[in-house]
Amino acid sequence: MITTAIRVARVGSAAELAAAALMMLGFPALMLAALVPSVPAFAAAAAVTYLADHYLHRKGSYLVNRLSKVRAGLSIRFLIRQLLLILLLARLGLADDLIYYGAIACFIAFYGLQAPHGALVTLIRNRRRMPVATRNVDLASRIRIPDAPPRRLMHRSAEKMLHLDLAAVAGILVSASLESAVAGFIGIGITVGLGCLYVLALVPYVRGAKVPPNAEKVLAAVDDWLAEYRPETVLYFSGSKDSAYQLNMWLETMEQLDSKPLIILRERVILNNMAATTVPVICVPGGVHLMNLDLTNVRVALYAANVGKNIHLLRVPTMKHVFIGHGDSDKLASVNPYSKVYDEVWTAGRAGRDRYAIADVGVRDDDIVEVGRPQLAPIQAMSGVAEGRIPTVLYAPTWEGWDGNPGNTSIVLAGENIVNQLVKADPPVRVLYKPHPFTGTVSKEAGAAHRRITALVEQAAAERVTDPRFLADAAAQTLAKAELTRIEARLAELSGNGKGKGNGKGGDEAEATRDGLVDIARHEEVARLRAEWNTEYWRSFGSHEHRVITGAEPRLYDCFNVSDAMVSDISSVVSDFIASGKPYAVTDSAELGVEEFKRANTAVRAATILSNSAAELGELLDAVRDPAADALAEDRGDLKRYLLGPDEPTSIEQFNTAVSNLAIKAETRNVGQESRAAALPEQRVSVAGDDLTA
Repeated sequence: MITTAIRVARVGSAAELAAAALMMLGFPALMLAALVPSVPAFAAAAAVTYLADHYLHRKGSYLVNRLSKVRAGLSIRFLIRQLLLILLLARLGLADDLIYYGAIACFIAFYGLQAPHGALVTLIRNRRRMPVATRNVDLASRIRIPDAPPRRLMHRSAEKMLHLDLAAVAGILVSASLESAVAGFIGIGITVGLGCLYVLALVPYVRGAKVPPNAEKVLAAVDDWLAEYRPETVLYFSGSKDSAYQLNMWLETMEQLDSKPLIILRERVILNNMAATTVPVICVPGGVHLMNLDLTNVRVALYAANVGKNIHLLRVPTMKHVFIGHGDSDKLASVNPYSKVYDEVWTAGRAGRDRYAIADVGVRDDDIVEVGRPQLAPIQAMSGVAEGRIPTVLYAPTWEGWDGNPGNTSIVLAGENIVNQLVKADPPVRVLYKPHPFTGTVSKEAGAAHRRITALVEQAAAERVTDPRFLADAAAQTLAKAELTRIEARLAELSGNGKGKGNGKGGDEAEATRDGLVDIARHEEVARLRAEWNTEYWRSFGSHEHRVITGAEPRLYDCFNVSDAMVSDISSVVSDFIASGKPYAVTDSAELGVEEFKRANTAVRAATILSNSAAELGELLDAVRDPAADALAEDRGDLKRYLLGPDEPTSIEQFNTAVSNLAIKAETRNVGQESRAAALPEQRVSVAGDDLTA
């Protein structure tokens, strides 16, 4: 019941749900205490509402955010509490007392301060919002960007201002109980005085040296930097917060380009959710500002998503435009007719080229270039199961999706059957269960199945601990756990500094732009430590131990590398796993039948196809244990080359070659245009002379 209530209220935990309930019940209790009247009861109810409200705001609760939509926002809740305090004074017979009029005057003055306070906060934020936000771009040497106002003034400023009424409320309640106005007027003086000081503290940040330069100066500084840096290849991206992963998957590839890279973003939310990179980044929310940027040195523009804002850069004829996408699958998005607008479309392998030919959406075969998938470089190729080691099978189902299609995920109909057979397999195997992070967010059946599967894996792991066949090296595990603690502490130290050079997380957007120069040494150390963390994580428990893996770490590709086979569903997970060359199985949850399932989904043509009973799982396990029984090995090799291209040259080499070739085409076009433009005056003179002769 509690779980259902948490889901319905869209809160994050039982504590958050309890705080929401206390806050909602607290206001009726306040009214009742005021009507009775009872000062102790009113004080207790007020304390509950203050604390619950503060806790929910600190947690960023969805429920609190939605209250403003039903006219019960933060200011209204404080006002209601203050009005009920006035009612309490009246019911206590203090309507003719000086404290009663003092309370009314205090709250009127206090709310009078809200307007200048809110205006100043808004003005400061607007003036410090840059027309262009950057990372790894040196603007500090070109323009002066002052420090952000202290965090204590700007962070959750409305809540802080409103909570200044605590002194007045407490003082008035003391006066009501003691029948002396002294405490009340002391509290009133503190509240009004602090409110005035808060407003005055904000004033210096709206004028003079505390304000960043105007848009014209900032854009001029960016153009000056562009002229010095001379970027040659741009990755352009626009999208919502949830689509940031589509950008992040290309960051490492951009860092490995032979030409000078630049990333152009269109939304600040993407900038704030982008992973760390050494590539210069410019976020330009305004279309006019983007069109006025000096990008004359750029020859190749790469697009990871088909979105309307792409037109703002597509209009530039001096560069060649390429759709690179954000994955390779049989989904309709992979053959979007919008792709016709690009000069070229780059696919991983022959499969992408064939999809466009079959779809017949107007993309010419001559405009398609196969470049592999550089992102798959971390995936290690199959090496076989070493003698004496228990094979590892990864179960990585996708989530249920939005449309309720039973073919989306195996977790509801087949998940328990798959895991049951794996944990009971003889000879034994080790099971890694890594569900999609969205599992259970739409379907309660999927959520329930996930919990049952988790329980199955954990119970099997507990039983294996007591099984004498499986011995663990306790000393090695203890050492690995100690190393994990050390690495995590260092990573927290490197990422925990929320302000300062190198991380782009300054006090606000202007300060982050000024200080957002990556510290290369720190960036490299973080990458090295993450690799070490992954190694020690797998050493911290036995190679026979079943494991449920949730969260961002270890990453999916790390799970690929320690696994000997995988069971999954139709998703990009399967396409990526094919790069390893290892055996894999895919569940036909919609029960299309083997032939139709393979016809409809290219990525499963070299897979063991499972029904919902998972009765075919033995074929996969046989292939893992004995390479001679692996009947699909040759098919997997052919499919890998078809989907992802050849192993040599490497994907990043193919990618760089494609960038270089297209840059030459762009330069050839531009030189040709200059030659034609230079010839035009001579043609006009010739035509004019002919007219005069005539």
